[in-house]
Amino acid sequence: MNKGFQIQPIHSLPKPFSKKEIPKRQVTDTSFQTVLNNQLHLPNSLKVSRHATERMDKRGIEIDSAKWKAISEKVAEAKQKGITDSLVITDNATLVVSAKNNTVITVLDRNEAKAQIFTNINGTILMD
Repeated sequence: MNKGFQIQPIHSLPKPFSKKEIPKRQVTDTSFQTVLNNQLHLPNSLKVSRHATERMDKRGIEIDSAKWKAISEKVAEAKQKGITDSLVITDNATLVVSAKNNTVITVLDRNEAKAQIFTNINGTILMD
């Protein structure tokens, strides 16, 4: 006698993601650099390196968004004139900025910068 076997439909498992299809987690980044870039809303806004951010935090240097905007504009202007690395001097801070990369490389307190030698700079920006 034939026992009747019924074939059950096989439910396939979902196809695994390829590496390209893996959904990325949304990470909330509230670093100083991200907040700064979001506040400025400038296409040529300056990025602040991790080193510069640490220096600013350690030394208690604060630069408001209006001053960052003015610095960004002056660095963009210097870049148009062929400046690649500049020294930006403000009333309370001195910044070494790569105009080529739109990146603040390091930051010093204005008093600390008095006795320093800055090398590899081909332009200086004095800010009021």
